[in-house]
Amino acid sequence: MAKPGTTGVEKHLRSVFPDGVISRVQVLEYGDDPAVEPGDVAVRVFLALRPDRPEGEEADEDIVDSFEKANRERLKKLRDELPRVIAWLEFRPDSPDGVEKPRHVLKIGRGGRAAKPLDEASEELTPVMTRLGPADLATVDTLITAGIAGSRAEVLRWAVGRIRENPAYAQIQDRVREINELKARF
Repeated sequence: MAKPGTTGVEKHLRSVFPDGVISRVQVLEYGDDPAVEPGDVAVRVFLALRPDRPEGEEADEDIVDSFEKANRERLKKLRDELPRVIAWLEFRPDSPDGVEKPRHVLKIGRGGRAAKPLDEASEELTPVMTRLGPADLATVDTLITAGIAGSRAEVLRWAVGRIRENPAYAQIQDRVREINELKARF
């Protein structure tokens, strides 16, 4: 049985792209995929395969690249019109057996939720990627659900800010400066 809203999303996507391009659509909610944050929805679009299609990662890359080139304007318009609740759309080749495997994908989105104002200017921020285990991810998502932050990135900025406020952190900074001074003498 399809999730509520899946039919409408699929119908809209099929109206945007030429017939035969999309084989199926999957609407993902929080809990369906670790990349979907609380309160967000993501959409995975499976591109139809040609019967003469070669197998393998290179073939998947060619399919996605060809799809992107042929539909550049449609994709741009689709990205510009994304409802706020949809965090991202992912386009990937379908597999002949219907089994999802990590493959070459095209992902578009608005970058998630609207960010709350930050102390620092956004151009001064450095992107950092981290991998979290299930317990840490559940902790981060609980903080989002509780309203502490609006996204996983904001939770991590919040947590680092709390560490910086701890008096022990100032002592660690002093020790690091001392170590750097000692290193400079060598």
